[in-house]
Amino acid sequence: MFEQALKNIDDILRADNAGSALDYIEQTSWILFLKYLDDLEKEKEKEARLIGKEYKYILSPEFRWQSWACPKEASGKMDHHKTLDGDDLRDFVNLKLFPYLKKFKTEDSNTIENKIGEIFHELKNKVQSGYSLRNILDIVDKLHFQTNEEKHELSHLYESKIQNMGNAGRDGGQYYTPRPLIRTIVKVVDPKIGETIYDGACGSAGFLVEAFNYLTTNREKLNSEEWNVLQTKTFFGKEKIALPYIIGVMNMILHGIETPNIKHTNTLSENLSDIQEKDRFDVIIANPPFGGKERKEVQQNFPIKTGETAFLFLQHFIKILRAGGKAGIVIKNTFLSNTDNASVSLRKLLLENCDLHTVLDLPGGSFQGAGVKTVVLFFEKGAPTKKVWFYQLNLPRNLGKGNPLSESDLAEFVELQKLALSGVEGTKSDSENSWSIDVSGIDQKTFDLSVKNPNKNDEVILREPREILEEIRRLDEESGEILDNINKFL
Repeated sequence: MFEQALKNIDDILRADNAGSALDYIEQTSWILFLKYLDDLEKEKEKEARLIGKEYKYILSPEFRWQSWACPKEASGKMDHHKTLDGDDLRDFVNLKLFPYLKKFKTEDSNTIENKIGEIFHELKNKVQSGYSLRNILDIVDKLHFQTNEEKHELSHLYESKIQNMGNAGRDGGQYYTPRPLIRTIVKVVDPKIGETIYDGACGSAGFLVEAFNYLTTNREKLNSEEWNVLQTKTFFGKEKIALPYIIGVMNMILHGIETPNIKHTNTLSENLSDIQEKDRFDVIIANPPFGGKERKEVQQNFPIKTGETAFLFLQHFIKILRAGGKAGIVIKNTFLSNTDNASVSLRKLLLENCDLHTVLDLPGGSFQGAGVKTVVLFFEKGAPTKKVWFYQLNLPRNLGKGNPLSESDLAEFVELQKLALSGVEGTKSDSENSWSIDVSGIDQKTFDLSVKNPNKNDEVILREPREILEEIRRLDEESGEILDNINKFL
């Protein structure tokens, strides 16, 4: 039911010309959020009534879902005498509802009220027809957030929409890190309940959501205190861009975190020297944007000046990680070998202040639509690096839209990485795809950490003509799909 409902909403938005494919999830999100809020308030009122207390609603009566979106008769059927439609509905949403909800925004407050204000401060309704909006509201009204099964199904479908957005080309890819990779990073970092977990470039909150799933695998075994810690004192994120911020908040809500600790702010605008012990986190997992160019005034916040966004984020992560804290960070593989002053200085900083114990080298195509190769840096803060264990993911197939990265692809890495870090004599963590280097043996001027697998020869293996033709055919199909998607909006 939920899958068809979301598909129907997309069809309505497409017919209404409500922006691009990336806008559909934004418009769906604000409507889903208000329905979620209505279900949450009803649940809290019921709980208050059971203990003889009165519940104070967040929203004024005229702005609650049952008043403006889908008013009902006593029988539960739609009250068509009170139901807004057409221009009346569109004008109410644009001129009354949104301005009202924006006023909830406050400074540095992680309450549901502030989350309402932050979301609607960044949004505008892009559904041009009040009749289209009426149809969407009627569909969403039938969706519920009351049982764990309902939330699980909706969260799964929402994740699928984020993935589809990431595959849509244009800027979509920056919002989606492959979930098998995120789950593997979380598994290796192995966060514990009671630790604080942070992503300063959280996008659609995939890392925070997967960390939450990891810590709640045996949810029934968690006591109320542990559950409260997970809800309010564990997950923290920051996101600069409005669309992924809104999607991230909604994604965490759908996965069971009522008031996500995500701030809509530019992490890089914070001066590193202002970070104090109270600001630090136990675990950092992130895929910061790379390839961006930051302005000179932003670079002034960092001791190592560079316009490369990802390198600034890495400095931020090293600084804000608590001593003894653990991190898993995705970054361009050129970070390991670039010879410019910033790259050399940053590698030196990382190796001297942290134990960079593991580097996972990913194949091209791991990220849809991204033409760069990446590595994952796993490190702990507080002791210098003495030895680095490398794993090069070599797959017998080319990764792409039809052949995405899977958790089984990364299973050997996870198994061997545990052996590499166990410290037990005689364990075999080296393989055809893995090896270790002593930092004392690398160039002490450049700190070059290039991925050079000593177990592979440099012989270039020529592919069969049939394999090359098959890849050309696949790429032509993907190009055709992208052009078809573009044509729909022209």
